[in-house]
Amino acid sequence: MTDKLSVSGSARVGQAAARPLSASGSARVGQAAARPLRASGSARVGQAAARPLRVALLTREYPPEVYGGAGVHVTYLARELAPLVDLTVHCQGADRPDAVAHRPWDLLADANQALRVVSTDLSMAAAVGSAQLVHSHTWYANLGGHLAAMLYGIPHVVTMHSLEILRPWKAEQLGGGYAVSSWCERVAATSAAAVVAVSEGMRADIMTAYPEISPERIRVIRNGIDTSEYRPDPDTDVLDRYGIDKNCPYVIFVGRITRQKGLPVLLRAASELIPDAQLVLLAGQADTREQQAEVTELVEGLRAGRNGRARSGVIWIPEMLPKSEVIQLLTHATVFACPSVYEPLGIVNLEAMACGTAVVGSRTGGIPEVVAEGETGLLVPPGEPEALAVALNALLGDPDRAQAMGQAGRKRAVAEFGWSAIAAQTAELYAELAHSGLKRLSSLGFV
Repeated sequence: MTDKLSVSGSARVGQAAARPLSASGSARVGQAAARPLRASGSARVGQAAARPLRVALLTREYPPEVYGGAGVHVTYLARELAPLVDLTVHCQGADRPDAVAHRPWDLLADANQALRVVSTDLSMAAAVGSAQLVHSHTWYANLGGHLAAMLYGIPHVVTMHSLEILRPWKAEQLGGGYAVSSWCERVAATSAAAVVAVSEGMRADIMTAYPEISPERIRVIRNGIDTSEYRPDPDTDVLDRYGIDKNCPYVIFVGRITRQKGLPVLLRAASELIPDAQLVLLAGQADTREQQAEVTELVEGLRAGRNGRARSGVIWIPEMLPKSEVIQLLTHATVFACPSVYEPLGIVNLEAMACGTAVVGSRTGGIPEVVAEGETGLLVPPGEPEALAVALNALLGDPDRAQAMGQAGRKRAVAEFGWSAIAAQTAELYAELAHSGLKRLSSLGFV
C-alpha cells in the first residue's frame, strides 16, 4: 500500500485545489490557475497586483465539522472575507463543496494523532501553490502554512486562538504528540510574517511565551459574532423537549469536556446554587475517558445529593445540538456560566450575550475584554467553585438584574463585535503584507 494525500486519493485534492470560495459560498472553477506572487518576472507581478489577492485559508474545522471556537471563527471570517479577496478554504476531514478537504495518510492510521495531523499539513502545503498569501488557524494547520511560506515565498499569517504552551493538560490527550503540537505552533508563529491575537490578553500571552516575536508583528483582531443569527428566540419548544422547567431559573454551560473549559469547577459550584435553580449542560466530546468519567461522577453526585441537597434539575445533553436549538436554550437561561481556566477570548460568551443572556465568567485571558464587569455580567477568579457559586446565585436570585445585564450584553455584542469589521481588518493586514512583498521584489529588481 502506498501513502496517499487523502483517503479518497491525491487526485481529488489536486482537482479541488483549483476551486476557490466565491462570495456566495459556491466554488468557482479555474480561478486559481494563475501563478502566485513570486520573484519570477515583473510582468506577472504587475498583473497579479491588479487582481484580488489569492488567499489560502488553512483550518482543521469547517462546516459542517465545527466543534470549537476556532472553527466558528473561521466559518464567519471566510464568509465575510470572500467578497474582499480571492479565497480558498483548506480544511481537514470529509469532502465538502465549498472547501478543499485533506485527510491523514493511510499508513498513519494507527499513529499518534499529532503525526496524522502533520501528514495532513503536508497535503495542505502541496495544494496551495497558487496562493499569494496563506493564513493558518491553530496548530492543526500552522505547519501547513509555514511549509507553504517556505516553498512558495509567500507571507504566512498565523491566528492564535490559544497557545499550546499554556495548555499542558493536552498531554493527557496527545501523549508525546503534545511536544509535536507545541513545536508546530512555535516554528510557525515565530517564523510568520504576522501573528493575529484574538484579544489583548492573548497578545500579552504570545509576547511572554514567544519573546522572539517582535511586537510589531502581532496584530490584535478579536473574534466576532453574527448578531443577526444569534438573537433572542422567544419559542420554548426545545426547552419542553429536554424537560427544562420554564418556571424555574437555570444556569447553562456550553462547551467541550476539556480541562480548559473548567466544567468540574461549575459542577462543584452547583451544589451551592439556590434550591430551585436548574443546571443545563451542553457538554460533550471529552478529550479523554478520564475526563468523561470525572464529569459523569460529578453529575451523578449532584443528582444524588452526595455533597448536600439532591438536585433534580440537572440536565446533561452530551450530543452536539443544531445551532438554532442552542440559541433557544441560551435565550431562556437566567445566566450563562463560563468557568474556563484558560480562554484567550471565548466566542461562546459573545453567543450568550447576543442572545440576551447575562454571563458569569472567569477573570482570565480575554474574557474581561468581552464581559463588562457589573454591566453585562460578573467575573470571578478561575478555578474557585465557591466564588462562582456566589456570583451565579447573585443573578439567579435577582432575575431583573440578570435581565438588564443580558440586554446590555446584546447591545455590546451588536456594537463592538461585528464580523464585517473583523474581516475588513484582516483584509487590510493581508494588503499590508502583500504590499511589503512587492516592495521587497522591487528592491531586488523584479518590479
